[in-house]
Amino acid sequence: MIEGILTEGFIYGIMVLAVFITFRVLNFADMTVDGSLPLGAAIMAVCLVNGLPSILALAIAFLGGAAAGLVTALIHTKLKIPDLLAGILTMTMLRSVILRVMSNRANIPLLRTDTIFTNITNWSRQFTDNPNTGIVIYCLIVVLGIKIALDIFFRTDFGLTLGALGVNPQLIISQGMNPDVLKITGICLSNGLVAISGAFAAMYQGFADVSFGLGTIVSGLASLMLGEFLLRSNRIAILTLRAVLGSILYRAMMYAARNYGYHIHMNPNDLNLMTGLLIIVCIVISRQKLVKSVSFFKKNKNR
Repeated sequence: MIEGILTEGFIYGIMVLAVFITFRVLNFADMTVDGSLPLGAAIMAVCLVNGLPSILALAIAFLGGAAAGLVTALIHTKLKIPDLLAGILTMTMLRSVILRVMSNRANIPLLRTDTIFTNITNWSRQFTDNPNTGIVIYCLIVVLGIKIALDIFFRTDFGLTLGALGVNPQLIISQGMNPDVLKITGICLSNGLVAISGAFAAMYQGFADVSFGLGTIVSGLASLMLGEFLLRSNRIAILTLRAVLGSILYRAMMYAARNYGYHIHMNPNDLNLMTGLLIIVCIVISRQKLVKSVSFFKKNKNR
């Protein structure tokens, strides 16, 4: 149970880190996530079935996700279509692309295909009775590696400029920089990470499906908001850490709802409803805290 929650939390934590880049850093409502995650899963499955090494397949999946993000970014920056609509258009088109990648099949099983996780499971059996422990440790190392890489990236001049773009685009323009180039880079990076998350999810679950990413952006936002309630800080290391912790907490809540929800007559079909209500509650609480903070500041100022 705990191993499953942690593994899924770490795998989808990569996706939450990507959502953090677009929604929090760039202030860009990117719906491409629902398409780039199953695209990464589809690319990974096709590559593994055709005998490509897992590392190479991950690299191709990242490039595929980055290409999907590039389409959204170009639609938004060059055609001046709003960010939300641009992501929805790309997400819709990606469904046809994913079916093409999977040779017009809706599902590709990986149960008889060697993956990173099957190799780790076989290796772990030599040292422990629970082979899932090795998978948890591997996923932890991967997500920590990505988190640390993002922490370093956002401390560079380019990363700091990317962060400033979401807060004050006019500042970037006044410095003689092209905001479109920065936005394209950030969206491509985000969707590349989402595709990697989808690739790992396909290997972990043993299949890739065209409907793999349904509701991904909603779960990503829910995880991101949950993490923001756990830790309060403006340091980039803490911001990325709480994204991963939020992913784990969200997966734990979904596990509890699936396995113990019958006590309140809840079934798996209610999980999407629960996720939506969770986001609404998080937004309402955040707004109330903001109003209280502003009121407190005004009172102290008047004194």
